[in-house]
Amino acid sequence: MPEPTSLASWTRALRKQLDALGLDSAALCEKAGLDLHTMDDPKARYPLSATTQLWRLAVEASGDPAIGLRVSRYVSPTTFHALGYALVASENLREVFERIVRYHQVVSDAVVPHLSREDGRYVFCLEVPDDSPPPAPEAMDAFAAIYVRTCRNRLGRDYAPLGVWLTRPAPVDPTPWHTVFRAPIHFAAAQNRLEFACCDFECHLDDANPELAEHNEAVLNRTLELLHPLTWERRVRNAIELHLPKGVPSADQIAESMHLSLRSLQRHLADEGCRYDALLDQSRQNLALAYLREAELALSEIGYRLGFADASSFNRAFKRWTGLSPGQFRDRMV
Repeated sequence: MPEPTSLASWTRALRKQLDALGLDSAALCEKAGLDLHTMDDPKARYPLSATTQLWRLAVEASGDPAIGLRVSRYVSPTTFHALGYALVASENLREVFERIVRYHQVVSDAVVPHLSREDGRYVFCLEVPDDSPPPAPEAMDAFAAIYVRTCRNRLGRDYAPLGVWLTRPAPVDPTPWHTVFRAPIHFAAAQNRLEFACCDFECHLDDANPELAEHNEAVLNRTLELLHPLTWERRVRNAIELHLPKGVPSADQIAESMHLSLRSLQRHLADEGCRYDALLDQSRQNLALAYLREAELALSEIGYRLGFADASSFNRAFKRWTGLSPGQFRDRMV
């Protein structure tokens, strides 16, 4: 497996924190093996091993195990390029985190984000891919602090999540973490996780700009295509999306359309850790969310495009995905 990488510009925020402490950030970057000449290239990426080494050196030089939390102050939309601007233009926080899930690989593929709705709350997790070394604990602190700061930028500086779970060992002094998150914190957890109230995620954001968000998503999709050549997962998703208006396709039908045997299709997906039924469900959910943002599309037309036999079937599936009916979801975007 290729080594995970992250945008070089993400490292600039850590450099600013080090410089603010009076430390020589350039020397520390060079010691970590980072090429300073590429840091200003918006497309440049650094390997995980080098950025992890920089975090270790930063903690040693600063004597501050909470330095990751402080780095979030130096992160702006430009740090993450098109993703940053797409997040700023999002309709609500749920849309913000849905975009983080879809496009996080543009920023870093060292972790895989997931968003789900469980027991009346939204759960956002950051998982480390199988057979991949974990990022530095300080990097995970920084990511979590950035996500909470993103919420505060939209809902007010007093906003706090319902809870924070971090896999890092409990620090000697947890005060900086409690100061930043202002929520119950669980260290040495099984996964890195943030939980949010559903009502906070659904409320309309005044500065939403769907056209700007759509433009930046187009840029992000092109970037993803360059980063990751078309996988079997993406090929199958594309085939499913083409077939859905004609009805829900079976794995046999998709295999035939791709000139494969069913066994070959299943083997290709299994090699990438995917299952056909899960891809089918995810494809329908993603398309439903996209179509509902197109005000001119009637709910009945959306259900048809997704291969549902009737409106009640579409309603049941959408409630399973989001906890809302399609009509309620659309009303909350107004």
